[in-house]
Amino acid sequence: MTYIGEIAQEIMCVSFDTTCEKVDMLFQEDPKLQGLVVTEDELSAGLITRTNFYQKMGTRYGYNLFLKRPVKLLANNSPLIVDYFTSVIEVSKQAMGRRDEEVYDDVIVRKDNAIYGVVSIKELLLKGADIQANVARYLNPLTLLPGNYIIDEKLKNLFRHSSNFTFLYIDLDRFKPYNDLYGFRKGDEFLQFTATTLKECFSAPDCFIGHVGGDDFVVILNHFDFENYCQDVIKTFDNKVQYFYSKEHYAQKTAYGENRFGKMEAIPLVSISIAIVKNDYDRFRNAEELVAEATRLKKICKVKSGSCYYIEPSFVS
Repeated sequence: MTYIGEIAQEIMCVSFDTTCEKVDMLFQEDPKLQGLVVTEDELSAGLITRTNFYQKMGTRYGYNLFLKRPVKLLANNSPLIVDYFTSVIEVSKQAMGRRDEEVYDDVIVRKDNAIYGVVSIKELLLKGADIQANVARYLNPLTLLPGNYIIDEKLKNLFRHSSNFTFLYIDLDRFKPYNDLYGFRKGDEFLQFTATTLKECFSAPDCFIGHVGGDDFVVILNHFDFENYCQDVIKTFDNKVQYFYSKEHYAQKTAYGENRFGKMEAIPLVSISIAIVKNDYDRFRNAEELVAEATRLKKICKVKSGSCYYIEPSFVS
C-alpha cells in the first residue's frame, strides 16, 4: 500500500481574496510554479493552475476585468481533495474520473484537516506504473494470483499471530501428459480455468488463493470449515473438465499419451487433488513444517483416481 501523501509535494497557498494581480506576480516571479492552492479556511480549498489562470486572464477583457478582483473568481473551487492515507491506485481512479477540463489538474492532499501538499498527474501516473510493476513481480503472470513471495509472507504473518487456519494444497493429477498431448496453449487455458474455479469457489473475503507455479495452487482459510468449499471445487471442476478434451477422449474418459517411460498408454482425464492441513492447537512451529505435511498428504491424495480431498484420518472423494 502506497499512500498518496507519500508522494505529495509542498505548494504555495493563498487566500480566496488574494487579487489576480498578486497571483500574476507570483507566477511571474517563479516560472516553475504551476499552480496555487486557494484557501479560505481549513475546510475550504480551491486550485488555480498557471494554464487556467492565463487562459482566463488572456481573454480580450480578462486583465481589465479580473486584475484587481479576488482569484477565487478564476479558481476551481471544487478540486479533487483526498486524505493523506488514500491509496495511490484509488486516487488515480478518482483523478481519471474527473471532467475532461480538470483531468490534468493537480490533486490536493489533506492531512489532519490541513492542506499537506499536491500531487501532479505526471507523478501520479509514474507512481501508479511503478506500483503495478512491483505488483506484477509478485503475481503469477498466467493466472494473476499471488505467487510464492506473497504466499510465504501470508504464512509468516499467520504464524506470527498464532492464528488457527486451514491450509489447502491443490494439485492437478496427470496434467503433464495432458500438456504433452494437447500442447502448452491448451495447458495454459487449463491452468487459467483451474484458477478461475478456485476464485469462484473461494470467493469469500476470508479466503486467500495463491499459485505456487505449474499446476500447484494453495488456499488458506482463517477457519476450519473447508468441506463445503472442497466439494464445490470438485463438482465445478469435474463438470467443466469436458471442455478441455475432444469428444472422443471425454467419452472414453481416457486420452492416449506417453507415460514417464516414453510408452503410449491410456491416461485418465485430469482430476484435482486437495490436501488439507489444519493448524489447530498450534500443531506446527513454522511454515516449513506446515508445507512439508501438506506435501506428504498430497502424495497420499494423488494415489486415488479421480478428484478428491484428503485430511487425516479420513479420505473423502
